[in-house]
Amino acid sequence: MKLAVDIGGTFTDVVLETPSGSASIKVLTTHDAPEKGVFQGIDQLLNKIDAHARDVDLVIHGTTLATNALIERKGARIALITTDGFRDSLEIAHEHRFEQYDLYMERPEPLVPRDLRLTVPERIAADGEVLKELDELAVHNLIPALEHAEIESVAICLLHSYINSAHEQHVANILSTALPGLVITQSSEVCPEIREYERMSTSCANAYIQPLMSRYLHKLECGLAENGFTCPLLLMMSSGGVTTVKTAAREPIRLVESGPAGGVIFSQRIAAECGVKQALSLDMGGTTAKLTFIDDLKPQYSRTFEVARQYRFLKGSGLPIRIPVIDMLEIGAGGGSIARVDELGRITVGPDSAGSTPGPACYDMGGIEPTMTDADVVLGRIDPNNFAGGKIALKADRAKTAIDDVLGQRLLLDSLISAAGITEIVDETMASAVRVHAVESGKDTTNRTLIVMGGAAPLHCARLAEKLDINHIIVPVGAGVGSAYGFLSAPIAYEVVRTRLIRLNEIDPQSLSLMFAEMRAEAEAVVRLGAPEAEVIETREAFMRYRGQGHEITVNLPSEMYDETIGSTMHELFEKHYTQLFNRSIPGLEIEALTWTLNLSTTPQPTATPVLLEPQSQIISNGSRQLFDPGIEETVDAIVYAREDLTADTEILGPAIIIESETTTVVPTKFNAKVNKAGHLILTSQ
Repeated sequence: MKLAVDIGGTFTDVVLETPSGSASIKVLTTHDAPEKGVFQGIDQLLNKIDAHARDVDLVIHGTTLATNALIERKGARIALITTDGFRDSLEIAHEHRFEQYDLYMERPEPLVPRDLRLTVPERIAADGEVLKELDELAVHNLIPALEHAEIESVAICLLHSYINSAHEQHVANILSTALPGLVITQSSEVCPEIREYERMSTSCANAYIQPLMSRYLHKLECGLAENGFTCPLLLMMSSGGVTTVKTAAREPIRLVESGPAGGVIFSQRIAAECGVKQALSLDMGGTTAKLTFIDDLKPQYSRTFEVARQYRFLKGSGLPIRIPVIDMLEIGAGGGSIARVDELGRITVGPDSAGSTPGPACYDMGGIEPTMTDADVVLGRIDPNNFAGGKIALKADRAKTAIDDVLGQRLLLDSLISAAGITEIVDETMASAVRVHAVESGKDTTNRTLIVMGGAAPLHCARLAEKLDINHIIVPVGAGVGSAYGFLSAPIAYEVVRTRLIRLNEIDPQSLSLMFAEMRAEAEAVVRLGAPEAEVIETREAFMRYRGQGHEITVNLPSEMYDETIGSTMHELFEKHYTQLFNRSIPGLEIEALTWTLNLSTTPQPTATPVLLEPQSQIISNGSRQLFDPGIEETVDAIVYAREDLTADTEILGPAIIIESETTTVVPTKFNAKVNKAGHLILTSQ
């Protein structure tokens, strides 16, 4: 028996998977103490199926706590220690304007104010040579300043420490001896890569959230033990793998995109089950929508992303984080996204969310601003009496009043058209962002299958598919808690990175093999904490470029001992991949590798075999209700079905509404739905 818990901005999802099947539940997220919502959901789910904590063999957890702390600036009071003369690198960044025509452009505030960016005399060259020894007395002199400022956590980021970490380690030893309670982050451990600004930003972000996450993980471990759990607890990472509590507490920055990563793992599993080669994964909950391209069952990966962007889609307007992460397009659009009318008389939605407290107006918990959930209620997509399995009774009149007060009166529109305007803005925002992301990634949206999850995605997937010219949609079993299901399939994994600038014509196979052997040992030490005897898979990559270029492309390398042919092999692999990306190679230029990564993971976790449904001749409907269909701009009479009543090969003609405890699927007039043998809903356009 395996238990998965996903804390979102609005709901906390809990899934229990057993050999005979699975069960799930949604509860409102308790933002003041997230572990309370976790224990509440676990307790309700175990009682629901008459199971006991002692029967659970594994708990896997993903959370938005780290992300929210960075966005809301609710982390620790931290200081930065860096090389003398470089403390302003954190604020100078890349010295460019991400929005050059905005005279009032605001950069994100650094996590560390200038007076807490402290420096020490020392200098290491780019090749690792010590040019100036560390001034130990200067380090000792910083201790009173740290105590006076009541610093909880320190980030140490010295110049070129990725190639030689001796000075960083020495600073850390001095501080830990003098201040035993101080939390210390070394950039040479968290992000041992070239590019000073990204390394410094990542180290500061890790230091900023580390005390918070350590306390939370401790409370979670203790709470699980008090509730009778004796099994291991593993944490989902942004890269799509899971790791131990010890590693997560040391490097919590790796958890920033943990929930959405679980959703992508879930989409991979569904794509494999349904034989889908090219997919677009959509995870849409109460706060955000996350979209990812999946080709040949593999999502896109990246080594850098941004959090807390000042401008919604503008690269460079957030805090850069350099860690392994599944490449996702994240949009501030979810069930709780707040709708307004701007000064030009246009409807805008998000990116801010009403969350779980006070929540949308229809929750009747004090919220007065209209949200996307309120719009879905007014449009007939959500049954107020059957929301979240009937656990949350919605007030349709509250939703209508909020929309009328904020939008209707200002725009002179009735409730229905105002609500339709809200959902159209959200759907078009997602579609536009996907089109741009597709072009930037060299991909196309046509001929893809849209795989959806999250409480809000099945409500909006058909309209999004129409806008993107996608004809096939899969709404999987358990779509409402898809990310939590994804946790159950994720492997235990860890990635190690090294920066070593090597020209291919000067490559030393023996030194390269030795470096990868050291990286393997470091990764294995982490993976074996969670999987002592499991079979592991090793993946190696090099970030390569033509000499003189400023950025690299990722090239997969063979996982074996290297001989004198490795240079020519890497040359061929680089030019092949470069040609795939840019439709040409550049003859006569030298090629160099800058950064090297090694990922070690167990084989993907086995999941319960889908229960194959038997077809039946008769379909039982649950009546009908009025539904506004934006595709034809009319209100239609939609037949309502309970998903649990649908059997294999059931075919449903739109317009229809299919309800389940965690979500609702809208089948518009121009779509049909069919249930496959595994119970997944397949929507196709007519």
